[in-house]
Amino acid sequence: MARIRVRVHPRAKKTRLAGRLGDEYKLDLAAPPVDGRANERCIRFLADLAGVPASRVRIVLGLTSRTKVIEIEGVSQEMLESKLRA
Repeated sequence: MARIRVRVHPRAKKTRLAGRLGDEYKLDLAAPPVDGRANERCIRFLADLAGVPASRVRIVLGLTSRTKVIEIEGVSQEMLESKLRA
């Protein structure tokens, strides 16, 4: 299981990984922070990136915050870090 910390920027022009800020990754989301849509988009994006179903990705901290801790089952920490750098 891999765990990462992201800082989300909702209402961006497109969804993309925008770099790294210290120990966090900056994630631009093309979804508003209304009715959980930004969280859903965050989960879908990271699931696609990691190559796992969205059901294996969950927000463990920061459900209503811009800074979130995400757990992804089915990938190792090293594998996820290499995909994030690519």
